Amino acid sequence: MSPSRGSQNTYLLVPILLIALLLSTAVIRGPNLVSLSGFGSAIIVSAPLILATFSLMALAVAGRGTVDLAVGPLLAFINVTIVKLNGLGIVTGPFGVFLVALGIGVLYQLFFALIIIFVRVQPIIVALSGFLALTGINLVILPRPGGTAPDWMSSWGLGNTIFSPILLIVLLAIAAWLLFTMTSFYANLRLMGYDERAAYTSGVRINVVRIGAHVIAGLFVGLGAICYTALISSGDPTQGTTMTLTAVTALVLGGVSLSGGRGGVAGGLLGALNLFLIGYVLATFNFGSTQAFVTQLFYGLILVLSLLLTLLVPVIGRYLHFISPFAAFVVLGCVVVGIMLYVSTRDTYGLAAVAAFRSSPDVMTRYLLLPVQSGSGLALPDLTPLQKIVFGLAVILAMLTFTVRVIVAEAVSVRVGAFIYVFVSALILLLFLVVGQQSQAAGFVPAEQSLGIGP
Repeated sequence: MSPSRGSQNTYLLVPILLIALLLSTAVIRGPNLVSLSGFGSAIIVSAPLILATFSLMALAVAGRGTVDLAVGPLLAFINVTIVKLNGLGIVTGPFGVFLVALGIGVLYQLFFALIIIFVRVQPIIVALSGFLALTGINLVILPRPGGTAPDWMSSWGLGNTIFSPILLIVLLAIAAWLLFTMTSFYANLRLMGYDERAAYTSGVRINVVRIGAHVIAGLFVGLGAICYTALISSGDPTQGTTMTLTAVTALVLGGVSLSGGRGGVAGGLLGALNLFLIGYVLATFNFGSTQAFVTQLFYGLILVLSLLLTLLVPVIGRYLHFISPFAAFVVLGCVVVGIMLYVSTRDTYGLAAVAAFRSSPDVMTRYLLLPVQSGSGLALPDLTPLQKIVFGLAVILAMLTFTVRVIVAEAVSVRVGAFIYVFVSALILLLFLVVGQQSQAAGFVPAEQSLGIGP
């Protein structure tokens, strides 16, 4: 069963490898990301895309090539509706805002599902019609970006801390999806996505399952609209097309099959985070007036490459079925966390270490280190050639042993030992602790400047 399960999840190797490369590049190119305000801003900026991707994923798993192209305009419609109602003083409290956002999302998706089921129109036609209709309606409600979000949302979009209501919404959405995958309804949904006729002959109530998938999608897009409203603190009717393109690209990049039957919270989450990191990395290069064009160009190229890689997944799975995606995530995660720790501490602990070594020659003598050469700048004492060889071989041997041990453990069993979980958790806690200390020492950094998204 293990090899079979590993081969089924091989598609996760591509987004896992990509997020490791992108996160390492983002940390090196933009060290401000490794801070409390950097993490907080990353959460608030990526939350709408994550929830929009989850909304598309619920429909894609249902099959029939159901990709809701109107997810962006629908999110913008809920956004401008909330802002408009707040300006009129009709809906201002949290309960009313959540009720309006979730209600609009569910009602639209119910209308979408009923047309597909009873009128028997192709889902892509309905989605395209909704995209065009909502794009025009948004401009009627709010001709240009403006308005104000409810006052209680003002602190949600600051992004100056990791733990915020936006993070709570994302975590609850992830937990809800994981709980949903444990139900028989999800099993029927996947079976319907794989083969609708087989599901029907097996006694699955096709229409009920499809309506349920659309309701779930409506809830996710409603939560995404709330996060987006908190992010911009106003209304914007023009962001529908951009959100649709990025959400569909994140969906494909996360390995979710557009033909139905395959998809999970890990793939959708990784795909959305990869798209956010791509935009962040491109922003560090500062292309000037062509920045938006270059970003959209890369999104399109990545979408095409992701579709091509999806075709290669069955071939890759035959040769890499012994490598567990979780094992690859653990190993690459340790490497990335190490890079983040180095970037966040090099300016402080590097200087302290140099001062300690220079002021204590006994330390050099005790550990057989060569003294720092004059004029060499801020550098740690050099190792002797023998020490370099010994330490290098020890590090390589430890890394190979750890990597092989994790791969073998994952190849023969679905679960790994408690050591792996404790080790990864300790690294993450150490990262947060170091980043917190660095942020407190450096002082408060505005959320807009931490990610370079401000003026």
